Amino acid sequence: MIIKITWLGHASVKVEHGPKIIYIDPWNVQGPKADIILITHSHFDHYSDDEIKNLSSADTIIVGPEDVPLAKNKIGPGKSVTVKDMVIEAVPAYNVDKQFHPKENNWVGYILTIGGKRIYHAGDTDRIPEMKDLKVDVACLPVGGTFTMDAASAIQAVNDIKPGHVIPIHYGAVAGTKKDAEELLSIKTSQIHVLDPGQSIEI
Repeated sequence: MIIKITWLGHASVKVEHGPKIIYIDPWNVQGPKADIILITHSHFDHYSDDEIKNLSSADTIIVGPEDVPLAKNKIGPGKSVTVKDMVIEAVPAYNVDKQFHPKENNWVGYILTIGGKRIYHAGDTDRIPEMKDLKVDVACLPVGGTFTMDAASAIQAVNDIKPGHVIPIHYGAVAGTKKDAEELLSIKTSQIHVLDPGQSIEI
């Protein structure tokens, strides 16, 4: 069954597999109700009570780190949870040369295993050593700089991870521009998908 991955702008991503809908870090997002909502950390452009409530039904499962109040399923780096037959792994996400996302906060990125594929949303992070151990088919990587890694570091991260597909995220709103995303087009070892908000890839 096809998996559809849609970039919704900034760090917001929607994953669809059959009737299942998963949102990751929805911000300024409208759409159908979610089966699962994954939150990487509590900064305003990744976590909003109102946003989550608008996208939730009584059956929606919300997963997030300890500082996300609406997340009933708490998760930290190195932990995993199975939700609605999907395995969700939390992986580290942090800054190495700035203080916006300290490692000790235990904020996360996610690897979602769905339909036999592994989809990685890096969260707000720099290029970190843990990335070399990841085995994923799709990587959604921040490229905007300032608060996360920039495009040059994202290119190095792609070389570390070696995913089949890459979707640049975290640009165009708070930091970074489409030009930052387009720098990744120099990579020839992975398929790079520079999307406009609302555009999708299918795998």
